[in-house]
Parts: sequence; structure tokens; C-alpha cells
Amino acid sequence: MKKIADSELILNPDGSVYHLNLQPENIADTIIFVGDQNRVPKVAKHFDSIEFETQKREFRTITGIFKGKRMSIISTGIGPDNIDIVVNELDALVNIDLKTRTIKEKHTSLDIVRIGTSGSLQSNIEVDNFVLAKYGLGFDGMLHAYDCEHILEKDFEDAFIKHTNYSDRKSRPYCVENSKELEDRLKSDKVHIGVTATAGGFYGPQGRILRLALQDINLNSKIDSFKFNDLRITNLEMETSAIYGLAKLLGHHACSMNAIIANRANGTFSKDPYKVVENLIEYTLNKLV
Repeated sequence: MKKIADSELILNPDGSVYHLNLQPENIADTIIFVGDQNRVPKVAKHFDSIEFETQKREFRTITGIFKGKRMSIISTGIGPDNIDIVVNELDALVNIDLKTRTIKEKHTSLDIVRIGTSGSLQSNIEVDNFVLAKYGLGFDGMLHAYDCEHILEKDFEDAFIKHTNYSDRKSRPYCVENSKELEDRLKSDKVHIGVTATAGGFYGPQGRILRLALQDINLNSKIDSFKFNDLRITNLEMETSAIYGLAKLLGHHACSMNAIIANRANGTFSKDPYKVVENLIEYTLNKLV
């Protein structure tokens, strides 16, 4: 079997993967992603016990037991570029023999659930609500670096491009479905289901104007009004589509849960954003056991 070169799979001197600083035994098969490294212990405080903790750069990991189920929490930092690092290195931990640098014959599938904060684009999805992403719609272009055509929802993409008159100077928007298995475990009447859009930046890419003019000042309103098979684009953030795309390509399950702390349509912001995040953490943990 072909050996993966040192330059392609970079390991630390102790044999751990380069950015995450993890060994295979350090992670569980159920993994919760949070963006903020300071949110990792806020999730882990609910664990019955903690067996492992480490941090390198913005990537902080805690593994422990919650109601008899082993889980890991990992902070990804912000943006699709960081997701590219985290998902690929997690996959390497379970599906590549790090000592021989060869792909394992038996594939291991991870359950990956993002718990994030987001802004709602629809007036009816108010602050302090939860949103589960049926699809991730990526404006970032990261996934196009991979052979990904076979996992994309092209009809959705074409309809969106036509509706918004999307600039052909930007990366083509890509759309990937979540894991139906995880969706079934996480959904309830407390959760809105829709499409989470993923931007490659926080300001201009999400329609915010400070001192720079936007390429399309009306893009956000066109995103708001888009509808496909009864689904609307519910919220905008910076990770979901990249998680969905890489997870599907690598054979993992992924689902994104978002706490709505702002409503862009109504111009409102949660009076207690920390509380809604805490509520979503408790909801998601209990749905996963």
C-alpha cells in the first residue's frame, strides 16, 4: 500500500497530528465542534468525567463521558480554512495508520455535530431560537479544491445562482446535504430546519459595510427571498458547508446546530446570548446520548 509522504501528512515529534496535537486514542467517535476555544470547557462542564485535554493554537480538545457516552469537544476557530485542517486531521486519526503512513483497510465513520452561533436571515426565526441545517450552502469556494461534484446538490446551486444573478467572478456556490441519521436524532419541534449559508468572511462576505463598497449591495436581500423545495436560507455563518462537504467526501456524518443570537431581517440581538448557547449545548448533548 502506498505510503503517504512526510510533506503531505505532517506529524509532531511525538507522532500526533500537526495542528490538533492529537493521537488516535485521544478522540471519541462522537465529536462536537465549537468555534470558540473558550466554549470547549462550557460544553465539557456537563460531562460526568474528563479523560483527556490539550490545546495547540486555537484548537482545544477535551474528551470525556456524558451519561455513559464518550465524546470529544474540539474548537475549530473561525472559517472554512480552519475546517479544512480540523476535518482532515480528525479523519487521519481514525483512517490512516500514523506509524506506517498508510490508509487503513477498515473505514471508521465519525459523528460530527457543530454547535455554533449565527444570525438569522428570516424574520420568523427570532433570536434565542435553534436552527438545524438540512443543507450547507457554501460561498467560500474551499470545497472546490477537492473532487466533489458527486456530492453536490447541483439543482439547488443552479436555482440559487439564477435567483441572485450571482457574480461569475466569485467561486461557484456549492450545496451539500447533512447526515439524515444525525438530523433524525437532533430534530424536534423546538428546532427550525433550513439551509445554513457559509461565508468566507465576516464583513463584506456577509453583507456588512464599514468603509468598503460591496460587489452586490442587494445580495443579502436576494438570499433572504430565495426558496427551493419549501426550504429557505435560514442563517449565515462561516463553517457549516465546509464541514458537510468534507465529512461527506470522507465518509463521516455531520450536522450543524445553530443558536440564533441575531436577526438580520429584524435588526435584533439576543438580550442573553450566553443563555441561548447554553440551552443549545444542553439540548444537543442530551439528543446525542
